[in-house]
Amino acid sequence: MHVFLEGVQRKTHARRTALSERVRAEIHSARSCRSPRTPSIMSTESSPLLNYRLFSVTGELPEGEGPGAQGEESVCSVATPPEQRPRLNTFFGVVVPTVLSMFSIVVFMRIGFVIGHAGFLQALLMLAVAYIIITLTILSVCAISTNGAVQGGGAYFMISRTLGPEFGGSIGLMFYLANVCACGVYILGLVEAILDVFGKISGAPGPAGLHALPQGYWFSLLYATGLLLLCLLVCLVGAEIYSKASFLIFLVVTIVLLTILVSFFAVGPQHFSIAHQDGGNVTYSGSFTGFNESTLRGNLYEQYSRDYTTNTMMSFATVFAILFNGCTGIMAGSNMSGELRDPSVSIPKGTIIAVGYTFFIYLLLFFMVSFTCDRVLLLQDNGFFRRINVWPPFVTIGIYSTSLSASMSSLIGASRILHALAKDQLFGVLTAPAKITSKSGNPWVAVLYTWALVQVTEQPLIRVRRVSACVCVYLTPPPSPRPTFRFFSWHTCVLGLVSCFVMMFLINAVYTSASIVFMLLLLVFIHYRAPTSSWGYISQALIFHQVRKYLLLLDVRKEHVKFWRPQILLMVANPRASCQLIKFINDLKKGGLYVLGHVEIGDLDTVPSDPIQPQYNFWLSLVDRLNVKAFVDLTLSQSVRQGAQHLLRITGLGGMKPNTLVLGFYDSCTPEDYFLQDPAFRDGLENDHFGVDNSALQAHFPPVRDREGSKALGPSEYVSLVSDALKMGKNVCLGRYFHLLEKGALFGKGQGQGQGVAIDVWPLNLLRPDSASYVDVCSLFLLQMACILNMVPSWRASRLRIFLCVESGDDGWVRKEAKLRELLGKLRIKAAIKIVAWDAVAALHWHNQPRAATPGHADGEAERTLADAPAAASATHLGRVSEEYLDAVNQLVRSQALHTAVSFLYLPRPPADTAQYESYLEQLDRVTRDLGPSLLIHGLTPVTCTEL
Repeated sequence: MHVFLEGVQRKTHARRTALSERVRAEIHSARSCRSPRTPSIMSTESSPLLNYRLFSVTGELPEGEGPGAQGEESVCSVATPPEQRPRLNTFFGVVVPTVLSMFSIVVFMRIGFVIGHAGFLQALLMLAVAYIIITLTILSVCAISTNGAVQGGGAYFMISRTLGPEFGGSIGLMFYLANVCACGVYILGLVEAILDVFGKISGAPGPAGLHALPQGYWFSLLYATGLLLLCLLVCLVGAEIYSKASFLIFLVVTIVLLTILVSFFAVGPQHFSIAHQDGGNVTYSGSFTGFNESTLRGNLYEQYSRDYTTNTMMSFATVFAILFNGCTGIMAGSNMSGELRDPSVSIPKGTIIAVGYTFFIYLLLFFMVSFTCDRVLLLQDNGFFRRINVWPPFVTIGIYSTSLSASMSSLIGASRILHALAKDQLFGVLTAPAKITSKSGNPWVAVLYTWALVQVTEQPLIRVRRVSACVCVYLTPPPSPRPTFRFFSWHTCVLGLVSCFVMMFLINAVYTSASIVFMLLLLVFIHYRAPTSSWGYISQALIFHQVRKYLLLLDVRKEHVKFWRPQILLMVANPRASCQLIKFINDLKKGGLYVLGHVEIGDLDTVPSDPIQPQYNFWLSLVDRLNVKAFVDLTLSQSVRQGAQHLLRITGLGGMKPNTLVLGFYDSCTPEDYFLQDPAFRDGLENDHFGVDNSALQAHFPPVRDREGSKALGPSEYVSLVSDALKMGKNVCLGRYFHLLEKGALFGKGQGQGQGVAIDVWPLNLLRPDSASYVDVCSLFLLQMACILNMVPSWRASRLRIFLCVESGDDGWVRKEAKLRELLGKLRIKAAIKIVAWDAVAALHWHNQPRAATPGHADGEAERTLADAPAAASATHLGRVSEEYLDAVNQLVRSQALHTAVSFLYLPRPPADTAQYESYLEQLDRVTRDLGPSLLIHGLTPVTCTEL
């Protein structure tokens, strides 16, 4: 026997001891280097992707493997060195960079632009919509950041640990690229602002030395390179110097904003001449009126016109896009998560403070500008704050400061995201050097990577001034299970998601569509490339939810024969000898449930812990290597029979429960070790994603038994298993000689792709040919199973043959063939009917027995009702079947199996008398001896239907 019997062996004490010693030796160094206070690596999210070995047995990581094998990720690293401990608090680490990023250049250069085109009312609407979307997003960010320990990587770390590596990696890379592009845009915006004041312009007013900088494409690139180099130097020193520089800039911006607010009251009404060189000198007259009700009325409503800087007609969508794109720096503080003392507190608190502060400043400026500046001034001079300020250079300093701060924020934030991506090893060697850090923990290589990429993007960005850089970060504001931040719900998450999608398509549908496609491609790439992580997968949570929901809808009371499919429990003792049968049953399942069952002999009272749970990892790795779609169910029992009963009763859930039991045949053949033949089990030490390599798999499953090896159960207990399954209403299949099945040889290209290969069906009960007709339930079950196999793409080239046994003296065999052909037509089964003369075999059967109701002499037998067939089959009397008859049947079947791949045979019921079990098994052994791959089937379930 090659599946169930040759193996449900008791694992010997010596083998258990050897395996335990091997496991202890492999993990000894990993255990010894860990502090008692250090939690298991599985309990943290500091590791990138799991590559743990034998975790299901030990729960520990071996030395030199997994995330703790390299650099700063070492499992032996007990404490963070003092120089690498984060130092930034909420204000310096979150509030300052977030405020500066949300202000950027918009607060100085685009407020008049927005009000001039959209009017005060629509500007307030745009501001409200923008901050509603921002608020909905930060509610999710706050929930995620308070749901667990947050480490370096900011938004990427939070998304990847919440949604899994596929979503986290794809969104993280796009967020990184968005920060790179944003850094380039901010740098070029700063260059443009500098050239507006200091650029060389012929005939420009003011001192000649003021307009001294030459202009042009290459000069702009040179200035941008110098400014970017300054940002690089600051970021290379580290986050602490960056925070100090940001705080200094924050003070400067705050002072400039105060001067602007003071100017609205301190400066009197003024008139300005505004000249544009747009195909000629055009002069406009704008006014600062001070607080004036008529000015407010003139600015209330929209007046969309052409922007004087681009000569593009403005609309609600374009103006809103410019405003929103300048207000979306909410992730600047989150990107500094690795530098914060307490990210779970600082990120939500600091982000909310920054959003509230910037909203108040924007609202105040909108109100004051609408009251004091006429429409012409707002439309024709984006930098009008310089004209009305008590000291105009203040505004220029503010513009330069915010642009420089936003550039540094994008550069250092992008480098932290890249560093986190590199540590998680999602993109292999491409980002591997970015893991390197200085002694103080600064990822200087990631900073250099990002600087170089920004430098590369500056050249095309000089030609394309407006880029929606952060369009992708709002794709997924994910919920979180148990955050300490409570002011959110799934409603806010869904509303934020929908709002972000609408906003993105409103800003630029082409860029948005391209970003979504790119993200999906990254998601698929990471899904198939990345190893398994310990972060959790949102896809698994969604699948669980849907499976549970649909399992509840799968009502067993609504089952119908038209939609029947086999749901199979295959009992496996030792997979070393049964891999071919496992693969064959995988072809036979027809999209139904397929479970590999195994019984471990033992008693839970005698062991300190459950010995079954550690084995699942090995069995699941076996399923992966065999590439079969099967579940695994293991049980511990004092006997194989009792364990099989447990599995038959409890395996599955709801309407997904096994209806068919498959066992290997009970014989004395010496099984072959499939692990020694298949390169997938033999070559190398390749780990799967769960740390089970070939050597571990070989060590876990015991060697196949030799001819003298003892079996875990006797022949009577084996037949009792068959009888138990039939009593429980399960169909039963016994598989024999499947170690001889070579599908590659049968259906290979060199063999005519399976032409001439046959699937043979013998629907007659060969042990008792007078006990049932060709159309009883069991015979029809045989036909259905053979038809299912023939429908599998890899078996479609084979021919289905049905054998009709007749005697030469039977005049009704033509009518029987016609009726069988008519039945096959009704069942839509395409098969060839083979007429087999078995006079000599039948003579041996009827020797010393009455000839009543034989298949050749009882025409009414072929029309026996299906309800009568099981009762007739149960009346088997084994003692009347001679060995000569059994040998003759065996020879007859073998003579027809010249090109047969698999034979389907009728399995009679076990006798009611348990004393005859061994004789029953001996008869099955004689009939199927040397037949090649054979499946004996007894079906109890009606599986065919002729109605539509």
